[in-house]
Amino acid sequence: MGRRHWLERQYTLKLSQMIDELQCMNRKLAILAYPQLSMFELGCALELFALKRPEFEQWYQTEVVSLTDEKLETIANIQLQVDVVNSLTKYGTLIIPGWSTKSRKIDSVIANSIKQFYNQGGRIVSLCSGAFLLAELGLLDGKRVTTHWRYAELFQQRFPQVEYVENVLYTVSDNIGCSAGSAAALDLGLEIIRQDFGAEIGSQVAKRLVVAPHRQGGQAQFVDTRPVINQQGFSATLDWALLHLDKKIDIDDLSKKALMSRRTFDRQFRATLNQSPKQWLTQQRLQKAQNYLECEDLSIDRISEMSGFENAMNLRHYFRKYLGVTPTHYKQQFKL
Repeated sequence: MGRRHWLERQYTLKLSQMIDELQCMNRKLAILAYPQLSMFELGCALELFALKRPEFEQWYQTEVVSLTDEKLETIANIQLQVDVVNSLTKYGTLIIPGWSTKSRKIDSVIANSIKQFYNQGGRIVSLCSGAFLLAELGLLDGKRVTTHWRYAELFQQRFPQVEYVENVLYTVSDNIGCSAGSAAALDLGLEIIRQDFGAEIGSQVAKRLVVAPHRQGGQAQFVDTRPVINQQGFSATLDWALLHLDKKIDIDDLSKKALMSRRTFDRQFRATLNQSPKQWLTQQRLQKAQNYLECEDLSIDRISEMSGFENAMNLRHYFRKYLGVTPTHYKQQFKL
């Protein structure tokens, strides 16, 4: 074997070794515990990454840790006892199961440890509101990020330097993954498992969780779009519209019912609901169609008529446009 071939072989072996070491490092995983921790997000992280899985030759080495010696009292006054570590250097992946959206104060030990961990190449997985912690630390600047739709407006106001992404279940950008709502933690976790162990093992884990290996669509499927309005005449008009969604509704007729000019009505709509009357009607019809798909055994054509979309083609168009899935797929996911 010539020297050139020998050097190429040594380089290939060294590269392969480095990849193996990086993969093994990523599988050393820490779940961060902190005061007022959300038990649901913690439970998702434990089920995904800490549960023993003897059916696989390799799996994660997971520890639940705290970076401070504070008393760990979670939601509902449940007490936790975990190991306190001085740093995160021995781990390759850090899971952050939620974080407070109200307080912007972060313990300096936690802040410094997480920033050092990321700057040294660590992978961070944020579940639900955990993105607030990472954004406060400046780790999400310029990155595509999501969080629960309930906190979207607050997140964007507080962190304009972050590229917030709507209507996705999770994002992965520069070694940081962020999930949307609480249950989307499972979707992101399964994506991490697929990256680390492949699609086949990811599918097996999903089956054990009794969830789809990869859900289609984004979190717009789950956003509650029902209005909260106090103006009596305006509210009564929208109540009437909700009872007649299966009929053709003209916006001019709505403005007359509200005893407003069309221009005033449109302006009132924007000021109250931050959308046009047409957009609102479409959302309410989508909500009605979703309810039928979840609770009734009706054909797509019949649901289209009853929800005001006139035909199945229109219904499919708006489902794909706003929810990212077909009516049939939505029914498969959510049928009660």
